[in-house]
Amino acid sequence: MSTATDQLETFPITEALPVFLPAHKPTLLVVDDEQGPRLSLQVIFDDRYNVVLAEDGPSALEIAKNKRIDVAVLDIRMGGMSGIEVLERLRYLDPDIEAVMMTAFETTETIRQALRLRACDYINKPFDIATMRAAVAGAMERRSLASELRHNGEKLQELQRELQQTKVEEEIVKTRGEIYASIIHDINGPLTVISGLLQIINQRMGDGTQLLGEDLELVKDRLKRITRQITNCIEISRRYLSFLRQNPAENSRVWANQILGDLGELLRVHPSTKNNQLLIHPLPQDAAAPVNGTDLIQILLNLTLNALQCTLQYHRVEIRGQLVEHPLDLAVFTDGPEDRFINRDGFTNICPLLAVSVQDNGPGIPPEIMPKIFEPYFTTQPRNQGTGLGLCIVNRLLRESRGGLHVHSKVGQGTVFTAYFAAHPTSR
Repeated sequence: MSTATDQLETFPITEALPVFLPAHKPTLLVVDDEQGPRLSLQVIFDDRYNVVLAEDGPSALEIAKNKRIDVAVLDIRMGGMSGIEVLERLRYLDPDIEAVMMTAFETTETIRQALRLRACDYINKPFDIATMRAAVAGAMERRSLASELRHNGEKLQELQRELQQTKVEEEIVKTRGEIYASIIHDINGPLTVISGLLQIINQRMGDGTQLLGEDLELVKDRLKRITRQITNCIEISRRYLSFLRQNPAENSRVWANQILGDLGELLRVHPSTKNNQLLIHPLPQDAAAPVNGTDLIQILLNLTLNALQCTLQYHRVEIRGQLVEHPLDLAVFTDGPEDRFINRDGFTNICPLLAVSVQDNGPGIPPEIMPKIFEPYFTTQPRNQGTGLGLCIVNRLLRESRGGLHVHSKVGQGTVFTAYFAAHPTSR
């Protein structure tokens, strides 16, 4: 049974008068159910540590819950809760607490348990002052080193977070720049069509004050087409703004033949189509793809304009849609001097697949150019005639749509771009 004196010793002078203690003093917790060792250790370490005394395990744990403990000196054999149990629970409260174990009854089992809990030292009673001072100093050194390592680790993590944030901000700036350039690039297509349609209207109107018959019907038709292209511009802007705001893309489904029809109308009055042959072959049986319609038409528009502009000589460009009834064997699509497959890892390769190919009989892509064609701002067009963004935009839109793209080109024979998307061959 504890005496009144023992009870008082659990609240030592060092706790009662903390205001007089240097702020830099570390805290030493002494846990022993014998009064003599407690008071001895308090006298030994009072000059260098804030010494806190506890006569049993529960008292020690209560102190540790409310106070930062640097080093604990624990008697292994105590009534109720052993020193091993106290150390185990102290480690739960603070994994970095260092401990010196002491006992008058040394056994192999207690040594093993102390080592398992990473005790810093193990001292037999009765102890000499020099040995105890050295053990506590060693434990404190380990505690300081662990604290320094943790502090440095936290600083390193903070620097890594700052570096990552800087990289993210730089990437955002870069991405925004590319997106703004892409908006201008993609809207240029519909605007070119609008300009061509307005020229036709102006030619029909001439200097007349009235429009009758076929002229009136033609102007009405062209105005409808202009309205559609303006709607395309608005939709392109909305899609890019959604991307900049990191809003998830809405679930959508588009009919392939409708997109091919819109693409034909878009290209019919485009300057790049003049003096070339453009053929569009719809699917025999229409199919729907889970792709945003604006994205799909931008993919096909960029691929087709690239094909139309691959040479100044008269040449043929064919666009063909078809259903593929089996998954692609991607092992066949090996990258090489004449071939590339884009978004191999992100491609949803589930049948049926909608395949839309854009083929030309132009000069083909030289092997040294093939690896570069999807890089931003890379172009083979003369200065001030190409932005180098078309295929970069195709690449990004394909990845967002989880589509795949195979490129096959042979110098002197032409190039085929084939885009693949998951499909739903359902009737309207």
